[in-house]
Amino acid sequence: MTSSLKEFQPKKILVRSTNWIGDAIMTTPAVRTIRHNFPDAEISMLAQPWMADVFAASPHVDHIIFYEKKGAHRGLAGMLRLSRLLKAMHFDMAILLQNAFEAALLARLADIPVRAGYQRDARSLLLTHGVPIRPEIRAKHQVYYYQALLADLGLTCGSNELFLPLADRDVEYARKFKKGLGSGPVIGINPGATYGPAKCWPAERYGQLAATLHRENGAKFMAFGTAADKETISVISGYGEGYIRDLAGKTTLGQAMALIAICDAFVTNDSGLMHVGAATKTPLVAIFGSTDAVATGPFSDRAVVLQKELDCRPCLKKNCKADFRCMLDISVAEVAGAVRGLLEKQ
Repeated sequence: MTSSLKEFQPKKILVRSTNWIGDAIMTTPAVRTIRHNFPDAEISMLAQPWMADVFAASPHVDHIIFYEKKGAHRGLAGMLRLSRLLKAMHFDMAILLQNAFEAALLARLADIPVRAGYQRDARSLLLTHGVPIRPEIRAKHQVYYYQALLADLGLTCGSNELFLPLADRDVEYARKFKKGLGSGPVIGINPGATYGPAKCWPAERYGQLAATLHRENGAKFMAFGTAADKETISVISGYGEGYIRDLAGKTTLGQAMALIAICDAFVTNDSGLMHVGAATKTPLVAIFGSTDAVATGPFSDRAVVLQKELDCRPCLKKNCKADFRCMLDISVAEVAGAVRGLLEKQ
């Protein structure tokens, strides 16, 4: 039986973040749990640089330490360099929300005496407080997966509500941006997904959706994405001269989060920005294809999930090698109807 972390009184805790935006947002209730159980501890989050905005305004995190895997901490030499840095910071406890073997190895190399996390990826011997994954947890949303880890470590878990405070500068940026869009409902669209094309509703349909909602509801649109989504968003923008703003690669994560927060509705694939919409309580329509909405769907009571019940889904594959029916069977009319339903409730 795993002993409880409550028997310790750590002065400094290192929390290892997950590597993806959506996963990190789904850990925010767990991060709040850590803070509430150790209110006097100094809590540092070890995270990839692009994750910083998720925790930058959080009162539950005191410091963010960048894990620069593509820079100063690249490869084995870089990991050893980072481990020496962490060792010099004298952490009493490491709580590993990331599942990888590397996370446990790094904590061990940093000589952190209490190392807690799930027993997976062959890292049990590196943990002082390893937790087996209970079968019933695998069948639940990932928010419960992270909270269950802490509960099994003896911590008292509070609310499961997502928590994503925004920086004041980003809130002001979004306020001014929306003012410049003029009258009519503002709808965000997010056509990309880092995981792969099997998660993406076709760009042409996003464009047709925007044209339909602009014609019938006077809607204006913000198209979100990274620089890698420029081609996709260019296709979408071609459907709406003047009422679709192309934001691909033009905002920071913090700015994108604040813009999503002020949308009247948000239409998105299963992606990190979908979880931003859920956390900011933005009314949203989530389009699901290859992935599982039970595990990674929007954790929000203001979300509509559109998915088709097919024998082949959820396949969890990055690319569809069949007929892509899971996405192609979701029509523009169906998505437009779901968006109108959200707008009518406001």
